[in-house]
Amino acid sequence: MLSIALRTMRTRWVSFVGSFVALALGVALLAVTGLALASSLDAPERVPERFAAAPVVVRGQDTLRVPTPVGERTEELARPRAVPGAVVARLERLGTVVVDRSFPVRVHGRDVHGQGDHGRDVHGRSVPGDLVGHPWSTAAFAPYRIDAGRAPRAADEVVVTGGWAAPGDRVRTDRGTLRVVGTVRGLGFEDAVFFTDARAARLDPVSVQLTVDAEASDVRDAVRDAVRGSAGVRVLTGDDRRYADADPDRDREALTALNALFGTAGGVTAFVSVFVVASTFAFAVAQRRREFGLLRTAGATPGQLRRTVLAEALGVGVLASAAGCVLGAYGAPHLAARVVDDGLAPAWFSIGDQTWPYHVAFWTGLAVALCGAFAASWRAGRTGPVEALREASVDAGTMTRGRWLCGAGLLLTALVTLGVSLAGDPGDLLHRKTYVSRPMLLITAVALLAPVVVRPLTRSLTRLPARLPSATGMLVRENAAAGVRRTAAVAAPVLVTVALTGSLLGATATLNEAKATETRERTVAAFVITAPGDGGTGLDGTGVGHTGLDRTGLDSTGLDRRTLDRLRAIPGTEISPSSSSAVYVLEDDVALIRSDARAVADPEALTATTRLPLAAGRATDLDDHSIIVNEEWEEHTVGRNVRVWLGDGTEKTLRIAAVMHTGTGGNGVYVTPANAPRAPVDRVDVALTDGADADAVADRLREAVGPAGGQVSTGDEWIAAARPQTSGTTRLGFLLVLGIALLYTAISLVNTMLMATSDRARDLAVLRLAGATKGQVLRLVGAESLTVVAVGALLGLVVTGLNLAGMSAALGLLSVPVAPVLPWAAVGTTAGACAVLTVAASVAPAALTLRRRPVEPATIRE
Repeated sequence: MLSIALRTMRTRWVSFVGSFVALALGVALLAVTGLALASSLDAPERVPERFAAAPVVVRGQDTLRVPTPVGERTEELARPRAVPGAVVARLERLGTVVVDRSFPVRVHGRDVHGQGDHGRDVHGRSVPGDLVGHPWSTAAFAPYRIDAGRAPRAADEVVVTGGWAAPGDRVRTDRGTLRVVGTVRGLGFEDAVFFTDARAARLDPVSVQLTVDAEASDVRDAVRDAVRGSAGVRVLTGDDRRYADADPDRDREALTALNALFGTAGGVTAFVSVFVVASTFAFAVAQRRREFGLLRTAGATPGQLRRTVLAEALGVGVLASAAGCVLGAYGAPHLAARVVDDGLAPAWFSIGDQTWPYHVAFWTGLAVALCGAFAASWRAGRTGPVEALREASVDAGTMTRGRWLCGAGLLLTALVTLGVSLAGDPGDLLHRKTYVSRPMLLITAVALLAPVVVRPLTRSLTRLPARLPSATGMLVRENAAAGVRRTAAVAAPVLVTVALTGSLLGATATLNEAKATETRERTVAAFVITAPGDGGTGLDGTGVGHTGLDRTGLDSTGLDRRTLDRLRAIPGTEISPSSSSAVYVLEDDVALIRSDARAVADPEALTATTRLPLAAGRATDLDDHSIIVNEEWEEHTVGRNVRVWLGDGTEKTLRIAAVMHTGTGGNGVYVTPANAPRAPVDRVDVALTDGADADAVADRLREAVGPAGGQVSTGDEWIAAARPQTSGTTRLGFLLVLGIALLYTAISLVNTMLMATSDRARDLAVLRLAGATKGQVLRLVGAESLTVVAVGALLGLVVTGLNLAGMSAALGLLSVPVAPVLPWAAVGTTAGACAVLTVAASVAPAALTLRRRPVEPATIRE
């Protein structure tokens, strides 16, 4: 039987080309993702940047450490503490102490249409999008060296990095109009603006770290011998000085995102590979039932036929897997370079010399080939000798008992798990891992049950065309309905692509719409004022807000008391100032959970400007001894006490004053300023009293916040700015996943249509002998192809609808009722691409077949 398998592969090579290419590309992608994952497991140790030349850096407590029965749990503090005064006094006896400060600076007049992180100033020069302010005394620790001009001496004088400004220039910023008196060469990790030490201290009064010119051992002794308030103070030397840089964990976070990206792509690659190869082998076996019937007549046993099919799959699998590994070795470096260029990976990221990803990809590819052919081999083994005598082309017995069991079992599993999630944890359906994996279960179930609905669905789609005077509509209906296996085999890849496109893009669009709805429903303020450095919204998409950090990882400066007094003095308004912070809680005695917090001084004003999604309690009951939590908290009963840690690590016990609905998962908590230490006011919500003139109030608000650099937005502008957008990493990941699906669809469609059209040579010849012209036959073939694509697209829409309906139901249970958002444009584009491919792959070989005399294929006997 092995020799028969080899001869079959040689004579029916067209039938195996599609499987070979699909499997080779799948193995290549598995090798690429495996190599990328292997290369991202071990990041190189970062070296200090801003403090590369500093002798010793002393940093205040920046980590919360909570002992639990299973070990210590840690979280980064939202508000790191300053180095205690007693420690500073002890350190000043050892050597020179330089206080470090960092704060955001933004240039006015930047072109909002600028490319990337840069824009244009009024002179047309490129200006960095995010500048970082420092005191000049810290420049020597990078080290920065003056290359033009001099050091700053007056309050309005600065030194800048890069070539976007020159000595003598005046620059309008949110810190006032600054005069550039010097420039230094940029070092690549920041775009810095250096002020005098005195001006920097006024702009950023609280410092959490400093440098000491002394021996490290002496510094450690001084810190250890200081008062008890020095607990948590860190002495950083050598490579540990990198922890004093901005966002020292950015490489780790970037690699985590890469792991998720490549992991998702690898999972989808494996799924689609199995799906395409299985459907291709199943269709190939169905086409060869007469051939298998002849072998059975000649004495071949069912086991021998199964081994023949598996031997064919083994041959294709070995060759395709080896070719895929070669392609993967070539493509992995290009992928690494692309993710670095797109900013999704650190500049140092490259493919290593690991070999295990090749082994995983090769053996996975071989297993995929064998698993895909396994079901088909059983169908081949059941072929009876009488099949060699069959002339009818109508498919019968397409739904076997095993197919019924698997299809119904998978569908039932999908529905039961959906019900369990809705009843127990609706929020789980909003997680990316869930809405990426669930469609695969439904796709497989619908594909297995597709033959049940193919015939009635085809007849429904072609009912109207079949009633037309031309016979084309009737022939399309009968041919598509009769060839159930062919229709299901062609519809399967269309189903995969449409379902993945609709489910993945629809899930993110539905979530974004739900978050936008939350923001819209809770924002009742007429105006929203944001502080300089707050990035424009201060929102994480739900209205609670982030912890005051902008894109540079720096704390917003906040609005000072004088600005707030000017705002309160504006007639016709009610203002609600608030600050961003965080609160930590220990759940189940093992998990330290961080929640974003917003601190409001006046709960009455809060209710006038914000509509909280309360499930229990009243917002007006909030005071310095209480907290408003959400239903995600383990303890969320009004009146109960909870032990929490504040943003600076202070432990407190607070009473629950009210409970908010869970929503999309970002509702956070509310506290008073007493429980948000050192959190500056970064946002002011403004409500209008009856009869107030909105335009006049807007002018007064801008006048009041102008000196502080604040930004005034209307409520509608605020909501629009806060509307969540899919992140670049997520968008690229979905494009990669959908690209894989579309590529496989193209391969599978072309291969299947070539197989199907070549198998219908006699049918086409009979049509020609019956009087049909070549044009009529080609139009018939094209119409049949479009009908099959429509069947696959409709099945894909069914899967998409089920997935998005489950997510919509979960959002409704979480008190965010929103209709599913179906990406019609993307789904239509995908279905259109499938239609073009299918028509081209069917009409082209049909046209070649029609070049022969009709009598030749019509007289062929098998």
